[in-house]
Order: sequence, then structure tokens, then C-alpha cells
Amino acid sequence: MNDPLFDLQGRRVLITGAAGAIGSVLARALAERGAVVAVHDITPERVDAVVAEIATAGGRAVPVVADISSAAGAAEVVHTGAEALGGLDVLVNGAGINRRKPIDEVTDEDFDAIVSVNLRAVYFASQAAHTIMRAAGGGTIVNLSSLSARFSFNTISVYSATKAGVTSLTRSCAREWARDNVRVNAIEPFVIKTEFTKPLWGEEHRQRWFDHITPAGRLGTPPELVGSVVFLASDASSWVTGQTIVIDGGLTAGADWDAYRDFPG
Repeated sequence: MNDPLFDLQGRRVLITGAAGAIGSVLARALAERGAVVAVHDITPERVDAVVAEIATAGGRAVPVVADISSAAGAAEVVHTGAEALGGLDVLVNGAGINRRKPIDEVTDEDFDAIVSVNLRAVYFASQAAHTIMRAAGGGTIVNLSSLSARFSFNTISVYSATKAGVTSLTRSCAREWARDNVRVNAIEPFVIKTEFTKPLWGEEHRQRWFDHITPAGRLGTPPELVGSVVFLASDASSWVTGQTIVIDGGLTAGADWDAYRDFPG
């Protein structure tokens, strides 16, 4: 029997970056649990593929193709998604980009590109969602942050800074919007094995290092984020706001940092 606490039947959900490795898994998972999902990304073919997968599985989804790197673009995505869904109950801010460079090689254009998608878009998409949700009596926002908000690796300084901003923004929005019945929470995964993170773990010695420092003995996979997002999107977390769930295979409980010091970079 389905637990009504975790029921998403009829919930109207917009997921940004929903054609990516993590976003597409979340889109399919929420649709499987009864949500109707607005699938956002910047590439029409990839968006259509996810929408088709959801439909084939018996779910409901609509496409939203747009660039969210500007404040106006991020707000427009939310309004377009809400219009297509007939309202908005849940926003999942999942879009993100990175450009791996040492700090001394980061350009102004690199900085702006990463900040625009990873932080500015979250800020103004959330702002637009709050307006819609407040008028409707409430809703919930789930932000995809990263464990790099807490500590960083070489070559991801801007990415880490934006994720720290997302974690902080989560608390700020939750505090200001709690009386509007708009909950705002986040997840902070450690490295999840996708093409996006392959530069970190793709070489054999790097894979061994990650397996060694992580208490669980391995990196995570996109499906292992589903449970936390479903929890935060559903009534099971009705009195949870301003929180960040760390999903890290036990890393923050106690990593082998001797391995970190020996890592070549």
C-alpha cells in the first residue's frame, strides 16, 4: 500500500536541468509517483526524449525548453512551466554547469557563466516560484546543492562557491517564506557518478582514491538521490524547511584524509 505521506499524485512539479543525468532520473521518479512534471532543459531533443520516456511509462510530462542563465529567463521558465501544468506545487532547481580550471586560469566569462546558471537561476526561479506558490496557499522548493559547498577539490572553485551560495540561499528563502507555507530545502550530494563528474573519477587511480576515502567504499549514483527528493517534495516533510540533506556515503562522518593529502590532484 502506498504511504500517503510520500504520495505525489497530481502534484505539479517543474524540474530545471531535467534532461541531465540526475535531473532525468528525478523527473522519471517523480512522474512514477504520480506527479505531472514540467521537464526543463536547454536542448529540445534531450527534453523531448525525457518527456517521451515518462509518457511511455504511463506518466505525464510537458516540455519546457529555455535558457535560464539570466534573471528574466529563470523567471520565465517558472511561469511557462506553471502555465503548462496549471499551477506549481514543487520546484526542483537542478540545472547546473561547471568549467574545471585552476583559480589562476578562471576568466571573467567563466565566472559569469557558472554563476549565472548555478546561483542566479536558482535565486530568480525560486523568487518567481514563491510568488505563484504564495498565491496558491503554499508549495515546496528543492535545491540541488553539492558537498563542495562544504569543501572543495582543485579546479572547481567557482562551482563550489555557487553551491555554497545555494545552500545559504536555501536557508534565507526558508526563513522569509515559511509564513507563506512555502518550504525550501536542499540536498548536498558528494560526487555522483555521471558524465558531468567523470573528470573527477574517470581515471582508475582517481576511482580508487574516491572508493578509499568514502566510508561506503564507492561513489553514489543518480537513483540514490530520489528518496531524499521525494521526501522533501512530499507531505512527509511538511514541517521541514531550511534544511540540507547530505548524501555522501558517510564521507562527512569521517573520511580517510591521509588519502586526500596523497592524491595527485
